[in-house]
Amino acid sequence: MILMQADQYNQLIDQIGHLVVIGREKASRSINIILVQTYWEIGRYIVEFEQNGNEKAVYGTQLFERLSKDLTTAYGKGFGRSNLFQMRLLYITFPKVQTLSGQLTWSHYLEILKSSSELEIGFYIKQTEKEKWSVRELKRQMQSMLFHRLALSTDKEGVLKLASEGHEVEQPQDLIKDPFVLEFLNIPEQHHYLENELEERLISNLQQFLLELGKGFAFIGRQYRMSIGGKHFRVDLLFYHRILKCFVLIDLKRGEIDHQDIGQMNLYLNYFKKEEATEGDNEPVGIILGAHKNHILVEYATDSISNTILLAKYQLYLPDKTQLENALNKIIEPNEDLTSKELNVSKDSLKTLGKLK
Repeated sequence: MILMQADQYNQLIDQIGHLVVIGREKASRSINIILVQTYWEIGRYIVEFEQNGNEKAVYGTQLFERLSKDLTTAYGKGFGRSNLFQMRLLYITFPKVQTLSGQLTWSHYLEILKSSSELEIGFYIKQTEKEKWSVRELKRQMQSMLFHRLALSTDKEGVLKLASEGHEVEQPQDLIKDPFVLEFLNIPEQHHYLENELEERLISNLQQFLLELGKGFAFIGRQYRMSIGGKHFRVDLLFYHRILKCFVLIDLKRGEIDHQDIGQMNLYLNYFKKEEATEGDNEPVGIILGAHKNHILVEYATDSISNTILLAKYQLYLPDKTQLENALNKIIEPNEDLTSKELNVSKDSLKTLGKLK
């Protein structure tokens, strides 16, 4: 009887604990929604005060300095000049409060509002919601120019879709970011590293690497062994993709990817199809990640291969923002019919963003 009571008591503790955790999560979400909406309202009051809604303020910096001083005196911290400016920017960027996300914190919005265009803003909001990025993860993805890297692999319609829906993984080709950015490995650009050192560093920074790979990757192992025809082979990294429901094999190459690498990966994929895949698995995907790739060689080497082999470059430093923005503009500018209707953003918002750049 005493044992039963102890079990029942422990169950009671678990039930109450579960309620407390859920309650705290709900309270935190509610507080966050109220906080963001409050800051949006403050931004609206500031904009309406400025020449009846015209964002070019007569008072300029003087208004923010005075507001910051008086609000801080009356209500405490949180009303610094830069914070007030960001509240104003939040309202200008999202003229309708209904377009604010209930999943993003004020800290998320502070990062996203650093974006240089409404396309980026739309993408990072959607992607943060989908991937449930922390502020730190969001910051890293923005620094690595994720939106630009994905957008450059598509067309105008694809860019619009990225901005309005985020990045969807629907087919193996969607796994590729070209290039992958591995700056978190902290390998100097001129350092003569070996492939096993690259692998070691990726494993040591697996959480960051999974963030770079994207949603859906589950790590299985490294140097995964295959016995084929009495010989032993090893693939550098093995993952399972829960969205595509398939194994993903990754081979790392320090230099340029060549035809032998492609042939070897084809061998691995044939093995996995027959020996490792189980009922419900789709065909495996191979990714060869190298510092360089020869496009003509790749075209001929993969022409008659039925397996899905994806080739991508990696780089050990953050990409040049200006170069990526210029390349993206070449996709967008020839078709300057990016309307506010397509982007689900008001014309006033688009004009204002243009003035703020």
